[in-house]
Amino acid sequence: MGRHSIAAPASKPGRRALILSIVAAVAVVGVVASGVYLWVGGHLNPLFAAAEPGCETPDELLIVADTSIAPVLSDVAAEFDASGDLCVSTEVRAQDAADTAAVVAGGGLDADAWVPDSSVWIDRVAATASSLGQPAPAVEARESVASSPVVFAVPATRAEEVVAAEPASWTRVLTGTLPAIMPDPEASASSLAGLLALRAHASPADPRAFPGAMIALGKAIPASTSAAFSAVSSAPQASVVITSEAQLAAYNLDDPAEQLVAAYPADGTVSLDYPFLVLAPEDGGADAASESETAEPGDAAGEATGDGADEAATQPSHAELLDRFEQAVRDASDRFLAAGFRAPDGSGELDVAGVGATAAPPAAPLDGAAQLEILRAWGVLTLRSRMLAVIDVSGSMEEPAENGLRRIDIFQQAAIGAMSKFSGEVELGVWVFSTARNGDLDYEDLAPIAPLADQAHTQGIQQIIGSLPARLGGATGLYDTTLAAVQRVRETYDPEKVNSVLLITDGKNEDENGISLEQLLGELQKMNDPAKPVPVIMIGFGPDTDLGAMQQIAKTTGGAAYSASKPEDLGLVLVDALTQRTCRPNCG
Repeated sequence: MGRHSIAAPASKPGRRALILSIVAAVAVVGVVASGVYLWVGGHLNPLFAAAEPGCETPDELLIVADTSIAPVLSDVAAEFDASGDLCVSTEVRAQDAADTAAVVAGGGLDADAWVPDSSVWIDRVAATASSLGQPAPAVEARESVASSPVVFAVPATRAEEVVAAEPASWTRVLTGTLPAIMPDPEASASSLAGLLALRAHASPADPRAFPGAMIALGKAIPASTSAAFSAVSSAPQASVVITSEAQLAAYNLDDPAEQLVAAYPADGTVSLDYPFLVLAPEDGGADAASESETAEPGDAAGEATGDGADEAATQPSHAELLDRFEQAVRDASDRFLAAGFRAPDGSGELDVAGVGATAAPPAAPLDGAAQLEILRAWGVLTLRSRMLAVIDVSGSMEEPAENGLRRIDIFQQAAIGAMSKFSGEVELGVWVFSTARNGDLDYEDLAPIAPLADQAHTQGIQQIIGSLPARLGGATGLYDTTLAAVQRVRETYDPEKVNSVLLITDGKNEDENGISLEQLLGELQKMNDPAKPVPVIMIGFGPDTDLGAMQQIAKTTGGAAYSASKPEDLGLVLVDALTQRTCRPNCG
């Protein structure tokens, strides 16, 4: 299938080969003594190398591999050990690359090699080690052993809906016309690579498009790829999962109730690589395993005589065994294709349900530094927020904008659009303010700070937004309200979340009986606690706002001030306020 197409479901191939190493583990008791043989690779081979004369203490290799590729490597390892030519026992340990990266960064992985699902993990290990104040671990990065393009997974029964209007593409994800689900890129290399492809299609003329798309993708983050596959099958509208071709193939090979098909991005994609990383030997680890090559008389190898002695003498070193295993992996192209993996250069024909026989080469390389930059932005955008929204309902909000709509009408539209981007983990409360709204107070508490996952709370906020035109009146009591809002968030501070005040106004302070700007800044400085920051994000729109005062308030609290010169720009400025948290307090 071409890159512009959706791969039609193929006839169901056979189940994946049994992992021989697991079989060996189950059958270990009594097998050596009885001389049991297994049918391996089309001929009889001994189940354990230890059953061969002169191989009483096999050299041990430990390969840690991402869970997506570990089954194939386990099959290769079983054949490698059972060949009878070498005295070796190779273990392939399946572990999510994110978990392995954390261990490697801490210097605690005692293994010979690591095969993650993307070379970006090398950069992430170095970055994590640096954050821990440690040097980057010594890793010898060798060429990839396989590859897999990033694709859109679609339930087979809804594939036609996805491409009914136009082909699936990253551009459609950016514009929101192709609903997408994505596992957390903190743990998923395919998700992070997908974000890299997504950013490549964002227009430089619209810097808000990519952050806005990330906010939308972060609204609901499945716990895993399998959870994402389950979610897309039950989604109310035709949606896709950003994943790898190999992950989709593995899902279909497990005979699900409904198969998925791969929609290949019409505007090109990136491809995961699977580098073979040789790790520096640890004390007591790989070095100890290589003692057989320097055995002294009297030990197991030295005591061997006759044919056994000749075999021990020809046993390769530990490093040479690792090289031979790596070559065995590279020679197993048929196994990789059967499991849904392409060759390192992207070539190869697959015969797996739901994916195309061939795939277009990647449109761009995997840029490790760019992916780390994206990951940092993702971490900021998806932080769990606890926010008090404070909305100006002074009489001036009734004035018309250039497009004929009232300022309050424009705000309503922008607020509804912004709320649609929040995840259920966001906690939001709502105040409105003008002057003397509640006795002597300039502000009115309409909704407490609570999770948007509470449907009743979310509906209540939507109703408040709808009622704003009926609440208009009075002047702008900006300073008293700002101080009270910061105090309220501090009183109910949650250290597990990002606590902030989001204040939207179309004017400047007009409360003659309230505090001055100097008094406000002084009180905010007294309350400031670096351990419990409460940034004030201020958005002014219309020609009457006091941007200078807003900037001083924002700077004092570590927040940011934004100005929409035209009320119609409010929606875009709201996206900026949500997406530029990484630059505060120095946002441009």
